[in-house]
Amino acid sequence: MSDVATGAQNRTLRLILTLLLTLSSGALGDTKSADDWQITQPDAVSLSEEALSSISQDIENGRYGHIDAFLVARHGKLVFEQYYKHDYPSIYGQEAATPGALVVNDPSGPYNYFNPWWHPYYRNTTLHSMQSVTKSVVSALVGIAISRGEFPTLDTPVLQFFDEATVLNIDRRKRDMTVRDLLTMSEGLLWDENLPYNDPENSFAVMAKAHNWVQYTLDLPMGTEPSTVFNYNSGATLILGHIFRLATGIDIEEYAVEHLFTPLGINDYFWDRTPYGLTDTQEGLYISARSLAKIAQLFLQKGRWQDEQVIPATWIGESTAPHYLTGAAGDEAYGYLWWSQPYTFQERTLRGYFGKGFGGQRPIFLPELDMVIVLTGWNILPGQPFFHAMEAIERVTASITE
Repeated sequence: MSDVATGAQNRTLRLILTLLLTLSSGALGDTKSADDWQITQPDAVSLSEEALSSISQDIENGRYGHIDAFLVARHGKLVFEQYYKHDYPSIYGQEAATPGALVVNDPSGPYNYFNPWWHPYYRNTTLHSMQSVTKSVVSALVGIAISRGEFPTLDTPVLQFFDEATVLNIDRRKRDMTVRDLLTMSEGLLWDENLPYNDPENSFAVMAKAHNWVQYTLDLPMGTEPSTVFNYNSGATLILGHIFRLATGIDIEEYAVEHLFTPLGINDYFWDRTPYGLTDTQEGLYISARSLAKIAQLFLQKGRWQDEQVIPATWIGESTAPHYLTGAAGDEAYGYLWWSQPYTFQERTLRGYFGKGFGGQRPIFLPELDMVIVLTGWNILPGQPFFHAMEAIERVTASITE
């Protein structure tokens, strides 16, 4: 028998074996993946596969721009998982070579947001940039550290961790700023991150040109009284990361590996650093879509994973509670680096909780429906289509069959 014929026969046998394994696993029920996800069919958890496939087809057709992954889990089981390929070197090739607010410092570096070596995937791996979902992970780590007695109370003044002689624009308001204010983005610093990120006047774009991002942010004058109004400020989470290192004596990345990633079985990640060397707590984390789903599932399960209480249940409730309205439509609110918003399901008003990451990173969990939805993407220019969290919630919950 020729090598060609032998190869064809082997491929046929592998196909038959794969089919038999698929059929047997369906007959026997759930399967378990190497990363500890239980996997089952949508109808086993009262979801319509046809409805979920319709969403996936819309993604494939470009309705929501550049979506990279779409996952759904219910009752702790992964039931839908699709990935979508995009030719990012071609899509953003011109922008990657053009200086601007999203091409920071050397264009070959990690803060060129169009550089396909760094974004949206880390060096051609499955690790996807989380962007500001990193902040939600930082919130979890603060809760863990507090429960272990390794982090100060949230009412501790921020300036307690700095030499006031080295900080500009010190006044009573800055002295009143607390750690809680950093978590809720109500710290009062004069900061405008509401402009598009490709606008050089965006406060983040201005900060990104500095060497020490923490110092730049803390040196800003105060714009409002702390603890009074929400104003989204990525620099505030960098200050929080600096405080975390000083308070615990451990870099937050190292702390995350021991107290969060390892318990969840997240063994593959990358966490970028600021130019100064600090772990980038506002956007630097890269993990897979499945790992992101684990983090959302952990919050859905009130901080418990298998037999371990990874995050205190009280912190889950406190950190996701709506502390401040954001000013956006639909009663959107902000907690401790987590967002939430009400939605309607079968004439009931419920609340969905989610992280938000630049480009379309959305870990979503719906406690009343015992459901997790995960989206990753890279829609980073104004005017691009977008899959907003509330539309994802509306479409996925519409797939519930009972």
